[in-house]
Amino acid sequence: MKVVVAGATGAIGRPLVLALRASGHQVYALTRGGRGAEIARSLGATPLVANVMDRSELLRATERLTADAVIHQLTAYRYSPPTHYHAPGLLRTNALREIGSKHLVELAERTGARRYLTQSLILGYGLRDHGPEPVTEQEPFGRIPGDVNDAIIGALHEAESAAWRASGIDGIALRYGLFYGPGASDSFVRALKLRMFPLPNTVTAHTSFVHVQDAAAATVAALEHGTPGSAYNIVDDEPITWGTMFDAMAETIGARPPRRLPARVLRLASPLAATQMLDFSIRVSNAKARAELGWKPGYPTYREGLPTLVNAVS
Repeated sequence: MKVVVAGATGAIGRPLVLALRASGHQVYALTRGGRGAEIARSLGATPLVANVMDRSELLRATERLTADAVIHQLTAYRYSPPTHYHAPGLLRTNALREIGSKHLVELAERTGARRYLTQSLILGYGLRDHGPEPVTEQEPFGRIPGDVNDAIIGALHEAESAAWRASGIDGIALRYGLFYGPGASDSFVRALKLRMFPLPNTVTAHTSFVHVQDAAAATVAALEHGTPGSAYNIVDDEPITWGTMFDAMAETIGARPPRRLPARVLRLASPLAATQMLDFSIRVSNAKARAELGWKPGYPTYREGLPTLVNAVS
């Protein structure tokens, strides 16, 4: 297929481009130019220089393009996921999911694409304690009444809705777990080495992670085999606590264990990060993706995935 990837030079975008090319697909990378265009070429993709948030510019840059699929992997997190609700990267990412999604769907329609895949996240199930049972794609997702994180969840809802509203296009949403691996964990690795990534001193909530290479492989599988109108949870096999993940990450890279802070201090210093570590407990099932996509994680748990970080960041 001829595939347009928005976000092709990001943490998941880079392994995704390589995975698409390994599967025989021709990749066009939407980039704002400069270093991004160079990276796209180095990955074997053809750069398309345009700002996705500028509808006119995007349509001018792609007016003669034909494509079979469009994949939305754009975020605005320059270094790592945000720690505050009003962080610029978070606000820009919300806009990319709300406005940028509409522009990319229009691009898919104009280029004749039959498939449109969008990045979504398990955060959309609601940043609260979901209990011990596995969460499947049948659970409520998106605008959840009373959730204090409505801006984040609402943006994810809009990204998914844009995929499914597109006329004549097979829309698919990929609800990824928390990314880790080379590229995705670089800022965490640096912070751990400097002991600047604290964790709460109470037992942290469980969540589901996914290695970026597994996320890329699942995305290719969804492109090729996904059911139109479907959402897929893309996570590894073992939900764990933040403490388990980042203690193990520190050990893997030869750093001391993260400092522990009282929960009330962490909530003041990094309210959004504290919410995810303390209040958001979720054990996500990947059974649907395994059954329908023929995919399974190559790194089924953090134990297999964390060694990929050795020497990944100097």
